[in-house]
Amino acid sequence: MQNYYSQLANELGMTLWLFVMIVIWSLVWKLLGLWKSARKKQVGWFVVLALLNTVGILPILYYFFFSEMKPKKKVSRKKKSVKKKRKK
Repeated sequence: MQNYYSQLANELGMTLWLFVMIVIWSLVWKLLGLWKSARKKQVGWFVVLALLNTVGILPILYYFFFSEMKPKKKVSRKKKSVKKKRKK
């Protein structure tokens, strides 16, 4: 099995330890992004982070920037009916 990974790393033009470090880097950030999106109940982000492999770039952006954005509140255009009090 190690021979397979060593051959794969050589075909990509890097050493085996660099290949392993990139895989670990990617997994750590992916897990952090998935964990945070699951806790915030952001299903869309969870699916995107789970399916795309971007060597940690997208999970890092999500973790530090996109997860901190607060959704815009919808402004209700309904006028609240105000009951006027009668004077006795």
